[in-house]
Amino acid sequence: MGSPENAELSIIIVSPEQMQDLNRTWLDRDYATNVLAFPMQEGEGAGISPLLGDVVLCADTAQKEAAEAKTSLARRLEELLVHGILHLYGYDHATQEETEEMEAQAERLLGMIREKQIREK
Repeated sequence: MGSPENAELSIIIVSPEQMQDLNRTWLDRDYATNVLAFPMQEGEGAGISPLLGDVVLCADTAQKEAAEAKTSLARRLEELLVHGILHLYGYDHATQEETEEMEAQAERLLGMIREKQIREK
């Protein structure tokens, strides 16, 4: 895969209805979810283009989750964006081992983001 410094991705924010339609169409799951990732770099030739893919976020779902977790919408969207980006880089959570690895990477990246935010204040 291309280097992270040169990577590009699209971030798309959709309604719950749009998210449900995407989830149904592409993953055969008939419900709205909080984040979907559509990688451009799969199979033969992966890594040639700087285009990673699309991360689709449902802000309404993220807002509900933020309220339940007593956190801000911005923080929840950061978490979901990192989760989606990790999927674009090939991480998954189909097994316990994959879940643990993905969560460790997410924690590491979110820690870096939050550390930078604190320094900039």
